[in-house]
Order: sequence, then structure tokens, then C-alpha cells
Amino acid sequence: MLCVVYKSPKKAETYLFVERRDDFSRVPSPLLDTFGSPRLAMIINLATKTHLAQADLAKVRLALKTQGYYLQLPPPPENLLKQHRASQLDPSA
Repeated sequence: MLCVVYKSPKKAETYLFVERRDDFSRVPSPLLDTFGSPRLAMIINLATKTHLAQADLAKVRLALKTQGYYLQLPPPPENLLKQHRASQLDPSA
């Protein structure tokens, strides 16, 4: 199963996976407006992959089959203050 991955010019570390190159017909218009003009990042064969760097391969495959796209958002930022406070309360952390 081939899929095409596009990078957002508006949102850092945000990627859109679709089934066919330049086919955004199943992607909602509001999502495309927010995403910006998609920039081709790569074409990957999901059939030969065992995992993806930042996305669950099974979820990507399922989303592509059911809704025609998968949106990969960046991981949430680390809360260093929260980590520091937790380490102050628990010296073993």
C-alpha cells in the first residue's frame, strides 16, 4: 500500500498522509485551509514498513482506508517545569 506524505508550510512538524499523489478529494476543506498548501515530503510503501517514526502504522493504514487521509500532528512540548517540580517532590525521580 503506497501512500504520499505532505508537509504543512503553516504548522511545524505536521504531516498529511493520503492514498494518491495530489489527491486531496477526501480531505476536509477546513483541514486543508489550516494545513496550508501541501508540500510533498515523501512517498512510502506501508506494506513494507513495520513501524513509522512518529505515528502508529496500524492507525495510519486504518485512517487511509476509512477516511482517505491521516493527519500526523507534532508531539506535545515537554513541560520541563512540571518535570522539575515532580523531581523536587520525589528525590528518587
